[in-house]
Amino acid sequence: MTTLEGCRCRGAAASARGSSSSSILYSILKSDNMALHQHKTFSSSCSSSSIITSPSSPPSSAAPLPAAPLQLHHHEAAACSCRDSTRRRRRGTLRAPQVTCKAASAVLVKTLRFVKSVPCFRELPDGDQLALVRSGWAALLVLGLAQDRVDFETAESAAEPSLLQRILTAGAADGAAAAAEPGSGGGGRAEVCLVDIQAIKAFLRRCWSLDVSTKEYAYLKGAVLFNPDVEGLRCLHYIQSLRRESHQALNEHVKLARHEDATRFAKLLIALSLLRAIGPAVVAQLFFTPVIGSVDMEEVLL
Repeated sequence: MTTLEGCRCRGAAASARGSSSSSILYSILKSDNMALHQHKTFSSSCSSSSIITSPSSPPSSAAPLPAAPLQLHHHEAAACSCRDSTRRRRRGTLRAPQVTCKAASAVLVKTLRFVKSVPCFRELPDGDQLALVRSGWAALLVLGLAQDRVDFETAESAAEPSLLQRILTAGAADGAAAAAEPGSGGGGRAEVCLVDIQAIKAFLRRCWSLDVSTKEYAYLKGAVLFNPDVEGLRCLHYIQSLRRESHQALNEHVKLARHEDATRFAKLLIALSLLRAIGPAVVAQLFFTPVIGSVDMEEVLL
């Protein structure tokens, strides 16, 4: 179904190109004919050694030419956006959900123990501690997966139905549709967008290719945990200083331990930016929904 939808979109774009650029094509062909006619006239005039410039003939008729590529680029962009939306509907599931979820749960417990062992974190008010954990638990978990080298395999499932398909099939069986809805809980298959799964895997591969050390992981966790962008923090300025200290400590450690790689600190910051693009809902749905179903992760954490 995904392929058919993509073909229809490209077909519509092609028909739109034909209808909207017919006048442009006619202008191009007309200008080519005029140029050919002028070339023949010029050649015959040259053969008679008498070149006559006609005041009525235009110097050049190439002005309409740039319009055609603009039309093509416009419809190519429309086709690309359609392919992107189709790609977003592709979903995947864990091949071994029980094994992967057990490993993720162990990493989550270890991560929370690490957070509670940080002296600066324990000095914060309880409200700030809860807010920081709620904000950063998913990123900290993925960092822990990278540190423990927890890999996982996924399998692509059927594409998520489009909005039109949902509307057409909504009245058939509401109960059955709700049970078969992608990403539904109940301890069964939890389907996640393949783009989000690839983002997690890309971050894991980046950390493994950089061979991040234990101390570097600790400083990265500090930079993630002390997030001054969380709303409602009482000790905002103190948390800002803690994040700066995490970055400074990471930079100093890299200069001492990896002095041969002058760009390592920048590479770690780029990896951190990839991590921040991973949403908590995706992490919960991928690693915990297959086992415990749809549950509020705050209840599990706190």
